[in-house]
Amino acid sequence: MTEHNTRHKVVVIGGGYAGTLAANHLRLRTDVDITLVNPRPKFVDRIRLHQFVSGTGDATIDYGTLLGEGIELVVDSATRIDTATRTVRLTSGRVLDYDHVIYAVGSTAAIPSVSGAAEFAFPIAEFESAQRLRADLAELPLDASLTVVGGGPTGIETAAELAEQGRTVTLVCGGTLMPSLSAPGRRYVAKWLSRHGVTVLEADVVTEVRPDAVVFADGAVRPSALTIWTAGFGVPELAAASGLQTDALGRLLTDETLTSIDDDRIVATGDAAAPSGQPLRMSSQAAGALGAQAANTVLSHIAGTEPAVINLAVMGTCISLGRRVGIRQLARKDDTSVNLYIGGRMGARIKEVTCRIGVGKIRREARKPGSLIWPKGGPRPEQPAAAAPVVASS
Repeated sequence: MTEHNTRHKVVVIGGGYAGTLAANHLRLRTDVDITLVNPRPKFVDRIRLHQFVSGTGDATIDYGTLLGEGIELVVDSATRIDTATRTVRLTSGRVLDYDHVIYAVGSTAAIPSVSGAAEFAFPIAEFESAQRLRADLAELPLDASLTVVGGGPTGIETAAELAEQGRTVTLVCGGTLMPSLSAPGRRYVAKWLSRHGVTVLEADVVTEVRPDAVVFADGAVRPSALTIWTAGFGVPELAAASGLQTDALGRLLTDETLTSIDDDRIVATGDAAAPSGQPLRMSSQAAGALGAQAANTVLSHIAGTEPAVINLAVMGTCISLGRRVGIRQLARKDDTSVNLYIGGRMGARIKEVTCRIGVGKIRREARKPGSLIWPKGGPRPEQPAAAAPVVASS
């Protein structure tokens, strides 16, 4: 039986959208000591990194404006979760005791297997790589040939931001341009890119990146003074390094309450969680709700009650096309698009409001824990009885 005066130590690993909101949400109980571990001293607003790269916006926010009273911020990186001793080991050598862990390490850029890409292409998924990219871009003349690899939201937004500044941009999709958009939505985006001089190569595949060029599968070589890689995401290896079971990408395997299948004192959230081996789409849209869900699960474990299962609808996406135009693709609760979108200046306004909401709900949760509401009713896929986890070695 837990004594009434016992305090509960919760370590939140990762200070992104999900982790920061989870830390704030945990303050629903006054007997919880909350430590947030993050490798950077400032919050990175990742959905604005394309603006930061192009010089049209900032992408960092002081944690002092985001975290509720009483949360300890530790600027460090976790290297291992030791479930036997209930400790989190940090790069600095510091060791944190815990009663519960919220695993919110987020996602990173995928390590490309394409020859030369790791050496000569710039990822944009993390702040440090975005800083390097911004500095290198500033040194290039406006007419230098730029290549953006990846036809998803990040690739489109980056290409659009640079093209609006008058730069010469080629967008390589390796398949269909933004396949999750409806056909009308894709046509709208393609027309905007074409009007602003972006060369879109849908079916072409990059097989090599050189310092001054990209090579395609058909042998064609295109000049590229700078190549930006936005194709795919990975996740940090902390779960595997801690001997916990992960999916093939490295996301922590959990049940439908986001509780690790290995240890009920570890709860995952955001991009690094794989509930029932069927993770939700990586997005800031899902991150806030999953952060609150993870915190609620920990609070249920503390209280000795049954935690709720995931109940979240992810509906559509917003994409900015430069600073004045955008598109809001409408979708059903299962995230499948419908043939309806909002474009133009209204689409841009919706996108900007969406970006502000991402940070705004974290601040609101800091002021009033438990205030977050989110769309519910999204169906979860049926999971086979036997998942195929990757068993990590300790």
